[in-house]
Amino acid sequence: MKLRIFRYDGEGSHYDEFQVPHESGQTVLDALFYIQENLDDSLSFRYSCRGAVCGSCAMLINKVPRLACRTQVKSLVEGEDDAEIKHYPALDKGDEIPEGAVLIEPLPHLPVEKDLIVDQDKFFEYYRDIEPMLKTEGKVPEKEYEMSPKEVNELEEYTNCILCAACFGACPVDGENEDYRGPAALAKLYRFHIDPRDNEDRLELADHEDGWWACEFHTNCRKVCPKNVPPNIAIGKARSQLQKEDE
Repeated sequence: MKLRIFRYDGEGSHYDEFQVPHESGQTVLDALFYIQENLDDSLSFRYSCRGAVCGSCAMLINKVPRLACRTQVKSLVEGEDDAEIKHYPALDKGDEIPEGAVLIEPLPHLPVEKDLIVDQDKFFEYYRDIEPMLKTEGKVPEKEYEMSPKEVNELEEYTNCILCAACFGACPVDGENEDYRGPAALAKLYRFHIDPRDNEDRLELADHEDGWWACEFHTNCRKVCPKNVPPNIAIGKARSQLQKEDE
């Protein structure tokens, strides 16, 4: 099995190809570890839990942002992968997918630090801008806040986000507008807006041209999310509510 991997050392970039023995159940992250441990110990990539919980290993795999730890090599090589996202210019900057091989590149729209590691400062700056913490007022309940099953279910859709930045790398708008807050930050903002325990008007934090109103609803964000979070739905609902308030 052949992997073609983007390399960057701070000065220049190129692609290296590696032949990796295929094993049953092998993930892209498993293959990267094989290369690092047996073929080239200078290969750099980010990971942590290896169980699709931490979101650390998001990268561009065969031109789709994914978590390396949950992406099966077999489905990629045998053409069983059915991931389809809207094309965006960042995909043209890299190499083409080699026939019968796997192409691995860093996540788009973020500066590359080394090989497959990107600088996520901008992504988390936008996340912090939405003030991602509960803000409650009044008397604190003795036991717990009461929420209806409907409220809990809607909250869970957005609390599942693991901040992997795959949606950020898949968003055509983020590639064209570096000030756009991005799908993850906006989905998190909507999560606090609908939380019945929160007492602040959250929608106004992104009520500007680089917030709710910049989204073009390409839906790549939802398609690549490893936890099925629907940022496009949150953005659409937020815009509808703001429009009603202006009427």
